[in-house]
Amino acid sequence: MYNRVASWLRIACVGMLGFCCLASVSAQELPATPTDARSDVAGKDQEPQDWALHAQTTFVYQYHPEFPSPYEGTNSLIPSAQGKETFDLTLYGGVRLWRGAEFWVNPEVDQGRGLSDTLGVAGFPSGEAYKVGSTQAYGRVHRAFLRQTINLGGDTVKVDADLNQLAGAQSENRLVITAGKFSVVDIFDTNAYAHDPRNDFLNWSIIDSAAFDYAANAWGYTYGIAAEWYQGQNAFRLGVFDLSTVPNSAALDPHVLPQFQVVAEWERRYAIARQPGVLRLLGFAMHGKMGEYDQATAVAQQTGEPADIAAVRSSHTKFGAALNLQQQLAADFGLFMRISADQGQYEAVEFTDVNRSYALGFSMTGARWKRPDDNFGAGVVINRASGDAERFFNAGGFGILVGDGQLPHPGPEKLLETYYSFSLLRGVRLSFDYQFIDHPAYNRDRGPVSVFGLRFHAQF
Repeated sequence: MYNRVASWLRIACVGMLGFCCLASVSAQELPATPTDARSDVAGKDQEPQDWALHAQTTFVYQYHPEFPSPYEGTNSLIPSAQGKETFDLTLYGGVRLWRGAEFWVNPEVDQGRGLSDTLGVAGFPSGEAYKVGSTQAYGRVHRAFLRQTINLGGDTVKVDADLNQLAGAQSENRLVITAGKFSVVDIFDTNAYAHDPRNDFLNWSIIDSAAFDYAANAWGYTYGIAAEWYQGQNAFRLGVFDLSTVPNSAALDPHVLPQFQVVAEWERRYAIARQPGVLRLLGFAMHGKMGEYDQATAVAQQTGEPADIAAVRSSHTKFGAALNLQQQLAADFGLFMRISADQGQYEAVEFTDVNRSYALGFSMTGARWKRPDDNFGAGVVINRASGDAERFFNAGGFGILVGDGQLPHPGPEKLLETYYSFSLLRGVRLSFDYQFIDHPAYNRDRGPVSVFGLRFHAQF
C-alpha cells in the first residue's frame, strides 16, 4: 500500500511539471482571486481571454482504525482497519466562440476507491471518491458544455480566469445559460466555504446539501440546461436535467422526457454590519422510476425475504428543498449552514440515502498566525433517515450507500470534520483531515468511527 502511495505521489509530481508547461502557454499569466472565489487561478486584468488551458491533480488517502460492529451487511462500512486512496488528473480546455460564449471540455483520469468501496456511511467521508472505483487508472470526459452570457446592464463586473472560466468582464445584471454535460452542483447549492473537496471539506454532507438528490450518473455528472438571471442583489436559477437509467446507475437515460429533474434556486446577496452574506433557497422535483420504501417493506414482510426496492420501482415524483447560507464575519473568517429535506417516501435516486440533513461550520484563513494562504475549517452534520427508510433498512433493504442487513436500533448519523490546508507554493496545497462518525448508516449498534485523511492538490 505504501509503495502504491509513493508511486502516485511521483506521478503527481511529474504531472505538476507538465502542468507548469501548460500554464506557460496559457493565454495569460494570472494572480490569485479574491478569498470568496477560493481559487488559485485568477485574472490579472480585464482583458478578455480567447482561450485557456488549466489542469489539476488531487490525491486523497483516508484511513480508519478498527471500530465496534456486532454485525455487518452488504453495504456496511468494513469494521476492520483499512486505508484507501483516490487520484485524479483533470484538464480544463476552454475557448471563446463568440461574444459572451465559452465552450469548455474536461477530460479526466481517475483511479482508486473510497473506504469500503464508497459504502457504509450516508454522509460519505470523501467527495473525491466516486461510486465507481477502480484500482486501474481510466479516463472519462466528465464535462463538455457551452455557456452563453447575455449582458443586461448595470455596473461592469470583472471576471477572473478560473477553472472553466475565461477572464474578461460582464454586466452586473445578466442572463447566463449553460447547456451540455456538467454537474448540477456546479451551478446550484454552491457555497464559498464548503463546496470543493479538492480544496476545503471532504464529507459529502458538508460540501453539498445531503438531502438534495440531484440528477447525476455514478460519477456525479449529467446532461442538462440551466439558466441564471442576475438582477441587482438577487439571482434566480432554473435547470432541467437527465436522470440515470435506473437509480444510482453509471448510464444516463437516453430518453429525456420519461425521467428528468427540475431544480430552481433563489439567491439573495446582502450585508450585515458591512460583512457580505449569501442566502440560497433551493427546490427540486424529480420524475422517474423509483421505489417506495413502505411498499418494499410490506412485500418483505409478506414473503419473508429481505426488502428489495428494485422490485417495486414505478413512476413517481419526488420533491425536496434546501436552505444554504454563507456569512462572512471578518475578512478571514466565515460561517456556513445547510438545511435540506425531502418527503422521505421514496428511495434515494442519485446522491445518497439522506432524508433530512443539518450542517453548520466555519472556515478561516491563516492570516492571524501569519500564513494568509492557509485555510482551516470545521463543520458538524446531523443526517437523518425517514421512518419509512428506517423500516426498510431494518427489513434488510439496501440503499445507494447504506444497508447493514438490519437496523434494530436506528439513530441519526452524526459527523464532525475538521481540516487544515497548507499552502506549499502557489497552486499547491497539502491538507490534513479528521472526521468523527457516530451511528454510521443510522445504526446505533455500530461505530463510532474515526477517519484520518491526507490530501495533496495542485492546480495551474
